[in-house]
Amino acid sequence: MSASTTAPAALSAVSRPARRAWIDARLAQLGDGMRRYGWVLRAVQWLIIAVYAVLVIVPALLPLPDNAAHIWTNLTLAAQFAFWGIWWPFVLLSMVLVGRAWCGVLCPEGALSEFASRWSRGYAVPRWITWQGWPFLAFAGTTVYGQMTSVYGYPKPVLAVLGGSTLAAIVIGLLYGRNKRVWCRYLCPVNGVFAVLSKLAPISFQVDRAAWAASPKPARGAEAFNCAPLVPVKTMRGSGACHMCGRCSNHRGAVRLALRSPNHEIVHVAGTEPDFNQTVLILFGMLALAVGAFQWSASPWYVEAKQWAATWLIERGVTWPLEMSAPWFVLTNYPDRSDVMTLLDGGLLLAYIGAATVILGLVLSGIVALATISLGGWSLRRFHHLTQTLIPVAGCGVFLGLSALTVTFLRGDGIVIPYVSEIRAGMLGGASLWSVWLAWRVAGLDAHGLRRAAATTCILGAAILSVVNWVLMFWIW
Repeated sequence: MSASTTAPAALSAVSRPARRAWIDARLAQLGDGMRRYGWVLRAVQWLIIAVYAVLVIVPALLPLPDNAAHIWTNLTLAAQFAFWGIWWPFVLLSMVLVGRAWCGVLCPEGALSEFASRWSRGYAVPRWITWQGWPFLAFAGTTVYGQMTSVYGYPKPVLAVLGGSTLAAIVIGLLYGRNKRVWCRYLCPVNGVFAVLSKLAPISFQVDRAAWAASPKPARGAEAFNCAPLVPVKTMRGSGACHMCGRCSNHRGAVRLALRSPNHEIVHVAGTEPDFNQTVLILFGMLALAVGAFQWSASPWYVEAKQWAATWLIERGVTWPLEMSAPWFVLTNYPDRSDVMTLLDGGLLLAYIGAATVILGLVLSGIVALATISLGGWSLRRFHHLTQTLIPVAGCGVFLGLSALTVTFLRGDGIVIPYVSEIRAGMLGGASLWSVWLAWRVAGLDAHGLRRAAATTCILGAAILSVVNWVLMFWIW
């Protein structure tokens, strides 16, 4: 082979490490800039808080928009689109791209909780707050309550859900910790989902433990950083709890913002930190409950169940469940819009979401358990680790469920996004392949050959089941 044909390959091999070093250097500078100009970030947070307050409060005080209103002419519709068409779906996407930068740099709720914490009573954080089941329970509660009150379509439920959550964050800040985000660390309804998705981010703040240990201990009175979300930075290995605020950047010459493989944390860290609560959140929350919550209104099974239940009740002379409703803050109740949920509607909604949560969660758990056994016997640690490989397909499903609102809002104003079906299919296919690749990598840590292939095939089955649920919603129903 001539020198002319080998030179480009050699240059490429040399340039790859050089490019990586250049990118890491720029990221480290960005992290240091976030620390140095933290006051700018906090000024941006207050600007976002002002916009957030207007969008949450003002629409609830205005009359509902008429049929001639548009997103660009009506504040209520603009707020609905901002929250449910842009904010939530793309905040979720940002977790996969840049970690929890939203939490540390932009989130109004976290900023208000930390601000209130300046005047905190300083009480010790009680055990009920640190209970590890909150990520799933808070996610499930807000998701189901949002469906019951039609939070995506009306401003008063937005005020109740988002405004109530923000008020609770402020109260927690006034009671516990000092200059901390106790609410964000333990009670935020999306904390668990954000922690799970951020494991896939290709950038994170990383700690060099050797450099930390070798650096001189800071002198007493020297400036130290405040980790508001209570992360033990010295021992931090993953990015799930880090809010990416940059305050710890270059601390003791050991913390820096840098590139990493999007697969690294799932493959090499998650298995050493098995988390039962994250397993429940992934299998029963993101892959099951979220499906039921997004799916029920389009499901023919829900309609059939409602018809059967109504017929059964009428035949027995019981009509009050079909006639009685509840206040808007319990069940959707807007008679002037012909949008009223009866007690039967509400009960069947809860039953549908509950059935989806239990059935899908158990089936998926069984599939992951089979994958675990395929690797050579039962191991709870391995079960939790294999569950983590489903994060890409789980996150993709939740994103597509929320982004369906984006499409609906725009279509209502005559704006049609081209190739929506193709984009959805591509994302589901890509996320499934990512989960399968992660499963192959994780399975390879414990087994090879047929055992590794069998475990990976099981995770493929779990991914296919998840995709089928969204296919029903987007293409069949």
